[in-house]
Amino acid sequence: MFIDKKERMKKLFLLTLLLFSVTVVFAQRKKSKGVQVSKVETSDIRWWGYKVVKSEATSHTGFVKLKSGKFYFTDKVLTGGDFVINMRSLTNTDLTGEDQQKLTEHLRSSDFFEVKRYPVAKFTITKILPSKNLDYNYLVYGNLTLKGIRRTISFPANIRTNDRFVSFESAKITLDRQKYKVFYKSAVRDYLIKDDIDIQIKMTAN
Repeated sequence: MFIDKKERMKKLFLLTLLLFSVTVVFAQRKKSKGVQVSKVETSDIRWWGYKVVKSEATSHTGFVKLKSGKFYFTDKVLTGGDFVINMRSLTNTDLTGEDQQKLTEHLRSSDFFEVKRYPVAKFTITKILPSKNLDYNYLVYGNLTLKGIRRTISFPANIRTNDRFVSFESAKITLDRQKYKVFYKSAVRDYLIKDDIDIQIKMTAN
């Protein structure tokens, strides 16, 4: 009888353990279905910089590459994202030859973006709200970290989603470079450059 009782207790314990395991697995599956991730597959990030006398002749433009990016869905609704930008890829495109190389190297130097010390910039989307704008149907809020300095920014964007597919195109985003300590060490030369930098981001993810 004692052996039977011991055997029953053993079976009861195993049954309890099995039920607990099933509950944990079910909860994990339910959680994983709640949050989904879409990885960025294509990206195009453009930038524009200007001198104080803003004109086509005194403006420069170029690109910087995305290192990695993810969008997050919660219960099939786009709610956030994390993106890492490769600052060492910063390149000028409106000039050619030696002039292009000089400006690219200058922008990467300690005079401006210090890419050796700060090789990446980061952007985290914290909130996405619908907008009545006909061209850009959402307002995007997030934190941009550039040269180790984090600032909250917001901008309009045209966003389309289908299941986990995302098409993302921002309006031109104006940043104050002084807030990120992106300035010429020569005060006189820095005065000739506008504080505003414009960037535009296009991405698709799945």
